[in-house]
Amino acid sequence: MTLWQIVILASIATLAFKFAGYLIPQRLLEAPTPSRIADLLTVALLAALIAVQTFADGREIVVDARVPAVIVAAALYALRVPFIVVVIVAALVAAGIRAVA
Repeated sequence: MTLWQIVILASIATLAFKFAGYLIPQRLLEAPTPSRIADLLTVALLAALIAVQTFADGREIVVDARVPAVIVAAALYALRVPFIVVVIVAALVAAGIRAVA
């Protein structure tokens, strides 16, 4: 299977899932359990993405400048600092560590 065939197949599958969402009754989506699962699943997937992007390099676990940057970003976010400031400071922390190392 070529790369283009995989891309087209993935696109068709994504479109089919999107259309299938319209077939689910609204009362099922408004029930407390599916709503709670969707909320928790979103948080879990975002946490997993952050963990993989922070600690993984290919198939290896690494601890480099990204780890302190994420810790600083989490601390600033907990202090309710504006998001753009969090991003800039975290980038500066990572750049500073990489410049020193």
